[in-house]
This record gives sequence, structure tokens and C-alpha cells, in this order.
Amino acid sequence: MIASAALLAALVVFLLAAWLAGELTFLASYKATLFRRHVEVLGAGTLLLFLNLFALFYGISRWIFLRDAGRKLTHVDRQLGTADTVHEDLRPHVNGR
Repeated sequence: MIASAALLAALVVFLLAAWLAGELTFLASYKATLFRRHVEVLGAGTLLLFLNLFALFYGISRWIFLRDAGRKLTHVDRQLGTADTVHEDLRPHVNGR
């Protein structure tokens, strides 16, 4: 889940940077000056954008994929405790016998 969120965030940042590079072609003659004077601000802004997108995508993926995890685990726990369970070979490990 973390790797997927990081990949998606990096992809969005890369696509946004490519789109901005295409839109800001009129600044190409000032490229060296802009990077020399403002490299810290540009890097910090890019990092901040990446971290915010990562947190957003991670939160969305947790909400989607772990929505019913507690309910499902409770159901499996109750099923393993019954006498007519499908998982007969797991009962000694679960009950500690």
C-alpha cells in the first residue's frame, strides 16, 4: 500500500512538472538564473507536494482496502471458534491446545 501510494504520488508530481515545463517555455532563457537562485524553494515545494499527495493517496487506499477489515476478522474469529468450522486443522493453533 505504501509503495503504491508513493509510486502514484511520484507519477503525479512528474506529470505536473512535465506539464509546467511545457507551459512555461517563455522562462527557458532564464533557466540557469532561476535554478541557481531558487533551487531550495523549488525543491522544497516539490517535496511538499509529493508528501501531501502521498498522504492523500495512502489515506484513500487505506479507506478503500481496509474498510471492512475489522468486521471480516471478527467473522473469521467467530467461525474458527465454532464446532462446525471448515478449518479443523487450524483449531488447535487458534485455541492453544
